[in-house]
Parts: sequence; C-alpha cells; structure tokens
Amino acid sequence: MRAATRLLTLATSCLLLLTALTAPVIASSGDNAEEFRNCVSLCHSRTCGGLQAASLPIALKLTGWTCVDNCKYECMHFITDRAIQHHERVLQYFGKWPFWRFAGMQEPASVLFSVLNFAAHALGVRKIRARVPEGHPMKKYYLLFAFISMNAWVWSSVFHTRDLPTTEKLDYFSAALAILYAFYYTTIRLFHLYAAEDGPLGYNPSPATVTTRVALTIACSWAFLGHITYLTFLPRFDYSYNMLFNLTIGMTHNLLWVCYSLPASLSFIRRFRGRPRSYRPTFATKPALFVLLTTAATLLEVFDFPAWGRIIDAHSLWHLATVPIAVLWYDFLIQDACDEGWRLSKS
Repeated sequence: MRAATRLLTLATSCLLLLTALTAPVIASSGDNAEEFRNCVSLCHSRTCGGLQAASLPIALKLTGWTCVDNCKYECMHFITDRAIQHHERVLQYFGKWPFWRFAGMQEPASVLFSVLNFAAHALGVRKIRARVPEGHPMKKYYLLFAFISMNAWVWSSVFHTRDLPTTEKLDYFSAALAILYAFYYTTIRLFHLYAAEDGPLGYNPSPATVTTRVALTIACSWAFLGHITYLTFLPRFDYSYNMLFNLTIGMTHNLLWVCYSLPASLSFIRRFRGRPRSYRPTFATKPALFVLLTTAATLLEVFDFPAWGRIIDAHSLWHLATVPIAVLWYDFLIQDACDEGWRLSKS
C-alpha cells in the first residue's frame, strides 16, 4: 500500500507540475526579424521569377514545396549558420526550430518517430486479436482505440513532413480524437458500462447503466464535434484552447487509471464486477507507472531546446519516448482483460 501511495503522489505531482508549466510561451520568432524578411524578399526576386521555380528537386515538388517556401528554408539556415558562428541565440521560425530537411520532410526525426508509434499501435492490434478472447466486453473498444491512434500517427507523420494549415488541423484533430476516445473507453472499462451482449457471464446492466453509456457516447461525440468546429471556423487557430482541451481530457484519463492502481481504501474504483473492491491483481500498479512515464515524456514539450544538429528537438524526443510506453500499455490492457475477475463476474 505504501508503494502505491508513493507512486500516486509522484504521478500527481508530475501532473500538477505539467499543468503549471504548460502555459502559453512566446518564443523568439526569427520569421519576424527584418533580416529574415529582407533575405526572403531578395531570394524571391532572384530565383522565383520565370522558370526558376520549376528547378526544384522532385522530392520538394512531391511534398508541396514552392519556390517561396524554399527561399524561407534557405534564409532560415543562412541566418542560423551565422548565429552559431557568432555564438548568438538560435531563433525559431514559424514556431519551430531550424531543421535540416530530408526528401522534402521538414522534420525527418519526428516523421520517423511518428511511424514507429504507428507500428507500436499496429502491434497492439495484433496482440489484442491474438490474446484477448472473442466476446470479451472490452476487445472491440481496445481495437478501435488502436485504429484511432494509428490514424493519429499517420497524420502526425504527414504534418511533420509538411507543416501546412490543412495538415496541422488534421494532425491536431486526430490527436484530440485519440485522447478523447482513450477517456471514453477508460470510463466504459472502469465503471463497467459495456453493453449487455458484451458483458461477462451473469452481468445484465441496469437501465441506469445503459442510459449512462448512451449519455457518455453522446457527450464525447458532441465534445469532439464542438472542438473541431470551434477550431475550424475561427479566424486564427486557438493553440491555447487546443492545448487546454487535450490536457484536461488527458489528465482526467490518467487520473482514472491512477485510481485503478490504488488500494481499495484509497480508490473508488471496483476493478472487476465479479470480485470485491479489495481484489487487487499484482499488475494493478502498472497504470500509475505508465501515467508517470507519460507525464515525464510530455514534460519534454515544456522544456524545449534548439534542435541538436538541427535534427533532434524536444518534440521529436517526446514522440520517441511514447513508442515503448504504447507497447507496454497494450500489454497491460491484455493482462487486465485476461484476469480471472472477468470470468467470475456476477451481478
């Protein structure tokens, strides 16, 4: 019990720290500097007239680069080279650190790590299909979560390949859907709101349970639709609101799983309907550990730094850190789904 309590305290402290530090930060923006704008203007006048734009490499054309975009890229690195040479501060451009592109990809490291996250969730699909019994009440929810997460990492890869208004929205909206659905299936699992035909032997949900599940489904659906509608029709994308929305849903999801990890005397969660609240399997501390690891990884988004070698920055490292966490999370979900508590469920 002491170990679980210490783990809860540490996880909660990290969550509170993340909330306190995740405030809008106004970074130095190199794209607003007069030197940068003059450089782009000169480059445009010299290289973007006539047939010069057609000389872009095929990789840049395929990924949607224009002559003006290329001028911005070249000027950004020209100014960054000089800043490093004179030991001056490296500036951000359009909200990002200067990165060397590869095959048209603006942030190749983040693209690679997004692909690895996609693979981790694809592996999760294979594990769930192979190891979670057919007819298990949570199997379809876990599979849908994996597919929604895979979709999110596809658009993350696209966005980090080319940062455009459309790819940005698809990335942010897909991520919000994955976070919101994680909260949805967690609530279904921890409060035993699964449908009657999917429930464990002997479980017949009450009308109140059915009503709660329907209400939760409608509420989450409308929350997502309202979220994307608000952000779509604003004159300017509201980054602060988007961050607050995702952080609020994500922290609620994490705290629910922390409650799963706690001893019965400290938690309101009944892990399995067929067992007393005091029943606590040996793997019960894993969710709190994963919350701690996820929160620690997310702190990389707060403690930002210029990209190492103009390749690896804090954001890309966050993508890398979530790969093993995703793999281990599916292992936990499967372990929980195969526990004896499901087989012995009684109303």
